[in-house]
Amino acid sequence: MTVKEITTILEELAPLAQAEDFDNVGLLIGSNSARVTGILVTLDTLEGVVDEAIAKDCNLIVSFHPIIFEGLKKITGKTYVERVVLKAIKNDISIYSMHTALDNSPHGVNAKICEVLGIERPKVLIPKKGNLKKITTYVPKDAVEQLTKALFEAGAGHIGDYSHCSFETEGIGSYRPEENAKPTKGEVGTTHYEKEIRINMVFSHADERKIVKALFENHPYEEVAYEVLTLENDNVHVGMGMIGTLKKPVSDIEFLQHVKKKMNANGIRHSKLMHRKIQKIAVLGGSGSFAIGAAKAAGADVFISADIKYHQFYEAEDEMVIADIGHYETEQFTKNLLVDYLTKKIPNFAIHLSECKTNTINYL
Repeated sequence: MTVKEITTILEELAPLAQAEDFDNVGLLIGSNSARVTGILVTLDTLEGVVDEAIAKDCNLIVSFHPIIFEGLKKITGKTYVERVVLKAIKNDISIYSMHTALDNSPHGVNAKICEVLGIERPKVLIPKKGNLKKITTYVPKDAVEQLTKALFEAGAGHIGDYSHCSFETEGIGSYRPEENAKPTKGEVGTTHYEKEIRINMVFSHADERKIVKALFENHPYEEVAYEVLTLENDNVHVGMGMIGTLKKPVSDIEFLQHVKKKMNANGIRHSKLMHRKIQKIAVLGGSGSFAIGAAKAAGADVFISADIKYHQFYEAEDEMVIADIGHYETEQFTKNLLVDYLTKKIPNFAIHLSECKTNTINYL
């Protein structure tokens, strides 16, 4: 398989279009056309990880965090980033990063935290804005079935847990083919009136290219009239963080002890305990202080994340417990998620879980 074939499979799980604008995701080093000998999955791409890839004959590293985040003006080996880039290029190793594309995926980082902690019925905490679009087109009645089928297959018409969603209205379309036109219906120089169906479908903007391609390939007209609009509606299945419930209420201290054990945390920094039963839990892998308000507004009893600053713990305001379990700790199971996913998709391929411990934080 090629790098492109592998990354296309990964983008079914986490489309790059769902990543945050500030992020640097996708293929960072290497060629899409390169043949892949093996895949090494890691949280961070460090020098030791590249050495591991070489030892295991893996020429594609799938990393959660991007090794190149900002522009590199020099590649002299002075920093760890430059050394990783040099070593990867020298050994023909491609590096692909998923980061916030996987953060925003409904089956990504935060879904995995919920699975590990036993949080049930998780829903997205902060839906991603501008993620939904609507396509409108006009087609002769005898071509509706073929076109709608093609648009559905390309990803249009999904609303939550429902597929094949569309709305159709009937009307009369008119057009006059000019001198160089080759009309499917009608004659050059004569205004033609046709009974047409207007089709409306909602879709995720990550699928826009596929949907427009399907439209042009399956519409009978020489010139296709269509509109694509960005909607203000929230896509409740794509976004940052998740919130769900425990099977039964427990005390806040009991739950934090459970979190410490399950997430292999060396310690938990937390706001004042409320010493009462809790059940509704919000999570956000990585740096999640920006979601404290959203967690409170959603009625969370506990918010689990990382990189919380001193004064931000005050924002709990005795309404919930804020728990910082560590950046690495919140994201550590992401590489297991990716290995499991790839193994199911390409079971006869060499896929390795990196054995390198990349957590840069140590405790006395």
